[in-house]
Amino acid sequence: MSIVTYQPEFSPALPTVFGPKEYNEFRRTLEAMDRILTKSGLENDFIVRHLRLNLHHGDKPKPRFCVVRRALRCSILLAITGVSYRELSLRMADSMLFQWFTGMAKIDRICAVSKSTLERYEKMFSNQEIRDLVHKLNLAISDKSVLEELPQKDSQIRFDQIFADTTCVKANIHFPVDWVLLRDAVRTLIKAIELIRAHGLRHRISTPSEFTRKMNKLCIEMTQVRKKPNARKKRKLVLRRIKKLAQLVQGHAENYHRVLTSHWRNTDLSEMEARVIVARIENVLKQLPHAIHQAHERIIGERKVKNQDKILSLYEPDVHVLVRGKSGAEVEFGNALYIAEQSDGFIVDWEFIKGQPPADNKLVSDSIVRITREYGKPKSFTADRGFDSPANKIDLEKLSIINAICPRSVQLLDEKIDDDIFCRLQKRRAMTEARIAIFKNAYLGNPLRSKGFKNRRIRIEWCILAHNLWKISVMAAQKSRPQEEQPEKVA
Repeated sequence: MSIVTYQPEFSPALPTVFGPKEYNEFRRTLEAMDRILTKSGLENDFIVRHLRLNLHHGDKPKPRFCVVRRALRCSILLAITGVSYRELSLRMADSMLFQWFTGMAKIDRICAVSKSTLERYEKMFSNQEIRDLVHKLNLAISDKSVLEELPQKDSQIRFDQIFADTTCVKANIHFPVDWVLLRDAVRTLIKAIELIRAHGLRHRISTPSEFTRKMNKLCIEMTQVRKKPNARKKRKLVLRRIKKLAQLVQGHAENYHRVLTSHWRNTDLSEMEARVIVARIENVLKQLPHAIHQAHERIIGERKVKNQDKILSLYEPDVHVLVRGKSGAEVEFGNALYIAEQSDGFIVDWEFIKGQPPADNKLVSDSIVRITREYGKPKSFTADRGFDSPANKIDLEKLSIINAICPRSVQLLDEKIDDDIFCRLQKRRAMTEARIAIFKNAYLGNPLRSKGFKNRRIRIEWCILAHNLWKISVMAAQKSRPQEEQPEKVA
């Protein structure tokens, strides 16, 4: 058994701030969050487990307790505030509250962190580590040391009523217009060419910035031609010029790719930097012929392209077209997210789907298995009519779980309306819609800024942890409010 010793450094106490009500509430919540993380032992166990997993780190330096603790708390702050790495780096260097929460404040100095360090902190932990921490936090709510801090909570929070729904996590891409994809490809290739030339490698080409200028002019022309007479024919003519320019830039990029691959040692670039530039060019060159064909089919050929065959973004290959029929968002571009919460609003199960999402009713059985493994078998499962299917009815009946899924059949729905339990659970399910809206808008951001499916999934897991931790901390902070600030009871 490994023993990890850690001596915390002295840090200055937080000053008394006679600030606005919002600041005082935010400060009390962070203080409650700190107490819950430390008194429940969650933070210590999480850090020790991570250190043991990375005990043999190869040639890399082994992570230290204080670094892992700071990484955990900085990642929680990122999810709570919802700001960028750059903005949080600035705020942490200036805010005594954030310095105290993350352990950066020392007696003689402030150990601020950069935006790059914050990004490394967020990606330091594996997906499974964060998932396990979320479940341990939910289970720790029943601990007496935590429960004593919560107002009007004399019994542990239960996980026997489950309310589920799905949503779309929009990717941080612009609306996927076909000729805009070609513009993106030209811009990326030209920037890579200019970077290679700046490091001393040259090949026969005219001024690279001229290609960008020509592409911008063609894009402006494409947007304006739709208002002119005979717009369809003119759009086709403009697209043919865009295709010709894109193919010309493609040839130059292939030449510079070959030059950089063969002669990168003659530059001041490191091998890793050269690989990054080469990979950037290869990513676009690999997709550019398909993007040109797609634009030709849709604009010149006026033929439909199947969703599974479309390129929506040159930089996000795992993004899908999701037709959900929501008001204001008939079609969305991103990935599906399944979320299940318990009756108090704590998220207990989730799944971020990489591929084309299955029907909602296909997600129920796996979710029940995961919830049962972590919290025990639930007594009821509630969802909207998209989750209804004959197979789910049979499975829930076999498991003796109350089936409060809204049925698709109007006749069956009329029968269910007479059931008081069904009506009560469905009425509570309406709050799940609001829970998802809060989670997406206040934590994830709309759209989610993280790039790549793996990084988006890690950010979602951090946001789920921050959501549950913030919720329990707000309840604890309400109990610790000064007596004069407590709301008066109405007789």
